[in-house]
Amino acid sequence: MPELPEAESISRALDKALKGRRITKVEVFFPRLRTPLLPLLKAGLEGRKFVSCRRRARYAVAELDDGRQVVMHFGMSGVVRVEGAEVPRRKHEHVFLHLDNGKILRFEDPRRFGSFEVQRKGKDGWPESLAGIGVEPLDRRFDGNFLYEASRGRKKPVKELIMDNAVVTGIGNIYAAETLFAAGVSPLRQACALSPAECLSIVREVKRILRLAIKWGGTTVSDFKNVDGSEGRFVQKLKIYGKKTCPRCGGKVATAVLGGRTSWYCPACQK
Repeated sequence: MPELPEAESISRALDKALKGRRITKVEVFFPRLRTPLLPLLKAGLEGRKFVSCRRRARYAVAELDDGRQVVMHFGMSGVVRVEGAEVPRRKHEHVFLHLDNGKILRFEDPRRFGSFEVQRKGKDGWPESLAGIGVEPLDRRFDGNFLYEASRGRKKPVKELIMDNAVVTGIGNIYAAETLFAAGVSPLRQACALSPAECLSIVREVKRILRLAIKWGGTTVSDFKNVDGSEGRFVQKLKIYGKKTCPRCGGKVATAVLGGRTSWYCPACQK
């Protein structure tokens, strides 16, 4: 599943490809993904111009010149491309937005867990559907004190806390595992047992790792592709996710299922 760095890489690429381009035609080839697609045909998108594209959590949000926003979530296998009209439609490409330069914004999703919608902007400048989600992990507000206060009274495992979108949004399974390994904190620890120093370490590591992952274009483990079809190269930098041996101590990496997701960790190095 594309996580924050992947969504950031996609949004930056879309900003370059879409800014100033007008939509000339809309095509929908399947009735729905996670949410219906047919409303796109009656949304009055023809003639609208793209102003910019930004990321919020794991969503790419493309601003239109009438104040509305095209909101894309990539689910487990979603891919967005901007390609020429001469490229044949792929089997699982479900939405085409034709552009005034002859190219097409194409949304592909074989597993159909993603979404592609037009929404109105909320008071905070983001789509109404994203109101109330947590702070961004790269925001200044997300600091050691914030995480420490959020962890008080929470008996859930620390990994589940930092993946809770109501607390901090966009930290997915891969980056949570990498963060906790770098910070030396077991994902099994109860959040309420974290010290202020450990919270500060977790925050510092998640910011460092996310920024590095963005620099390397995200992580391709199975399905993720960037707008130009390239794969995320941060997979080469992974320390613990999907590994069998700890790179620090050489011991055996353990796994546990937390919040329905497999967690990799070193029992010797993460306390």
